[in-house]
Amino acid sequence: RRVLPEVKPGYLKPLIPDEAPEKPEKWQDVMEDIERVIMPGVTHWHSPKFHAYFPTANSYPAIVADMLSGAIACIGFTWIASPACTELEVVMMDWLGKMLDLPAEFLACSGGKGGGVIQGTASESTLVALLGAKAKKVKEVKEQHPEWDEHTILGKLVGYCSDQAHSSVERAGLLGGVRLRSVPSENHRMRGDALDKAIEEDLAKGLIPFYAVVTLGTTNSCAFDYLDECGPVGNKHNVWIHVDAAYAGSAFICPEYRHLMKGIESADSFNFNPHKWMLVNFDCSAMWLKDPSWVVNAFNVDPLYLKHDMQGSAPDYRHWQIPLGRRFRALKLWFVLRLYGVENLQAHIRRHCNFAKQFGDLCVADSRFELAAEVNMGLVCFRLKGNNEQNEVLLKRINGRGNIHMVPAKIKDVYFLRMAICSRFTQSEDMEYSWKEVSAAADELEKEK
Repeated sequence: RRVLPEVKPGYLKPLIPDEAPEKPEKWQDVMEDIERVIMPGVTHWHSPKFHAYFPTANSYPAIVADMLSGAIACIGFTWIASPACTELEVVMMDWLGKMLDLPAEFLACSGGKGGGVIQGTASESTLVALLGAKAKKVKEVKEQHPEWDEHTILGKLVGYCSDQAHSSVERAGLLGGVRLRSVPSENHRMRGDALDKAIEEDLAKGLIPFYAVVTLGTTNSCAFDYLDECGPVGNKHNVWIHVDAAYAGSAFICPEYRHLMKGIESADSFNFNPHKWMLVNFDCSAMWLKDPSWVVNAFNVDPLYLKHDMQGSAPDYRHWQIPLGRRFRALKLWFVLRLYGVENLQAHIRRHCNFAKQFGDLCVADSRFELAAEVNMGLVCFRLKGNNEQNEVLLKRINGRGNIHMVPAKIKDVYFLRMAICSRFTQSEDMEYSWKEVSAAADELEKEK
C-alpha cells in the first residue's frame, strides 16, 4: 500500500449510506467495508516508510491489553470505582520511574508525597502541571499580599518556555488563562542564563513568574534544553519546573542516554509518552509529580456520589487530570513491560537510534545535502544545500511519489526535512530505500532545472 493515501477531503461520504441501518447487518459485510471504505483513507503510521512527526507505538501485548480493558470496561475515576485500575497504575508508574532512574521523590513507593499518573497526552500533562503551578503561586501570593484579589494576581502571572517548545505549551497558557513568554534558544536549546534573564525582566515589571517548561527532545529537531541550568534557575525564583520529554523520554530507559536528563532532581513534574516510542499503544502519557497535592487541590470537586469510605488511603485519579472518566490504561503498560522485558525495549530504542545514524551518514555522503541539526535519537533533520524554496519543492516531490512520507520544520527561517524512524518493523534496508527516494526526487529536480 502507499504510505500516504491519494484520497481527497470528502472521499468517504459517498461510500456509505446517509443514515444508520434499521436492521442489523452481517459481520462479513462490515469487515469487507473496512477494506473498501477505511483502508483507502489510512495514512500508514506503522509502515517502515512512514517518517513524519514522531512514532506512535504499537505492539501485540498492548493491543491485547487494550481489548481486555475494553472488555472489563470500567471507568476508574475513584479507587472504589475499580480498585485494580487505580492500584495497578500506582505500581506501573513506579516500575516505569525506576526504569528511567527518576529521583525517589517522584515515586509513590518512596513513601513521600510523590507519585505518577497516566494522562492521555503530553499536552494534557503540560496543562495539568500549569494549573497546579498556578494554584500554588496564587496561594503563595495571597499570603504575601492579602489585599490583592485573585483577578489581580492572575493578571500578573507569567510562564516560560523555549522558542523551540511544542505548540501545546502555548495552548496550555491559553487554556489556563495566563501569559506565556518564549525564551530565545541557543543552538535550538534553552539555556539557564536566558531563562534567568527573562524572569528577572518580568520581576522588574512587577509580574509574577510561576511556571517554566523545559523540553527534552523538541519536536522540530529533538534538541535538549539544559535542564541542569534551567532547573536551578526555576528553584531560585520559586518557579514550577515541568519537564516535557514526550518523545525522547523513552530513551532514558537506556543508561547511555540518561545524561540528557541531568538536573531532573530540580523538576517539579516530569512527563513522557510510552505511546510514542515504547511500544505501548495510544493513549498512555506518563506523568510524575513531586507534590501532587497542588494539582489535586486545584481540581478537587467532591460531590456526595463520588465519595467513598477509602478516601485518602489510595489516590483518586480524577483529581490528577482534566476529565473525570479514565480507561484502564495501566493494563497495557503492564503487558508490554512483562512480555518484552526492559532489555528488549532498550534494544528497540537503540535500533532506532542506529537507523537514524545510518540515514544521517547517507545524507552527509551526498554532497548536495547537509544536516540542519545534529542527529538526535531517531530523528534526522536534513536539507538540500541552498534556499528554502527548493527544499519545499523537494518535499512536495518526495511525498507526491507516495512511497515514503515526511514533514518539514523551520528554525530561524531555515526550512528543512525531518526523517523520523517510526515503525517497529524498520530494517537497515528501509533506510537505504528511503534515501534512494530522497535522492531520486533530488535527481528529478536537477533534470527539470
